[in-house]
Amino acid sequence: MPALATAHSVGFLGAGQMATALAKAWTAAGLLDLKHSLAGEPNPAARQAFTAATGLRAVPTNAEVVQGSQIVVVAVKPQVLAAALSEVRGYLTANHLVVSIAAGVTLAQLAGHLGSETRVVRVMPNTPCLVGASATGYAVGPAVLPGDGEVVAKLFGSVGVALAVPESQLDAVTGLSGSGPAYVYMMIEALADGGVRAGLPRDTALKLAAQTVYGSAKMVLETGAHPAALKDAVASPGGTTIAGIHALERGAFRASVMNAVEAATNRASELGKKS
Repeated sequence: MPALATAHSVGFLGAGQMATALAKAWTAAGLLDLKHSLAGEPNPAARQAFTAATGLRAVPTNAEVVQGSQIVVVAVKPQVLAAALSEVRGYLTANHLVVSIAAGVTLAQLAGHLGSETRVVRVMPNTPCLVGASATGYAVGPAVLPGDGEVVAKLFGSVGVALAVPESQLDAVTGLSGSGPAYVYMMIEALADGGVRAGLPRDTALKLAAQTVYGSAKMVLETGAHPAALKDAVASPGGTTIAGIHALERGAFRASVMNAVEAATNRASELGKKS
């Protein structure tokens, strides 16, 4: 498989939200061979929804997916992963690249299901891939070919940012960026609630809160400045911002966020051990 082929035939094991989002984004970016890309999904309603959203075929069996694809994206829940991989193992060849987005499932576990010679990459995207703003970490397995990692970076880079990391760090990626959107949504909700308490209409408070988070993240990414420096630039001596920061520190804001990342990381590791 050429490392930087213009379009790839991609088969999705599973046709849920993440598979649908990736298929839509990769189609829009011209990265899919539309004739030969499809999804395997036992649920008829899910198959219909996938096709309606992406324009790609969806079939009942995963075996058909693998036989027609170069890249196989494992997009099923960890608890049904073993059954799905057992179904396709006999159809995989040296020409297939398997990309797993199953949380917590290690490269060694994937190789145990598929064979040590299988080219496998473990990927952890997050739900903002639905709007082309995903934060993804990925780790390549020992059997990959030169260029496989580049293909994965290109695919997931088309829906946001994709960073190569050692596999030992992927559970931390799960705890940070995989689960992180939920923490940020809670922050937006809390900011909006604070605005309402201070007298703003609900819709105004929510729009201001969401835009504030978006703009702040954009400042970090585009200026390259450390968040602490950007914070200090807003917090003038004796002003409103430092008073708010003091209130957050009394509530152990930063420690609570760090604890959330740690808890989610530990849970990802636990889920992987059960797969």
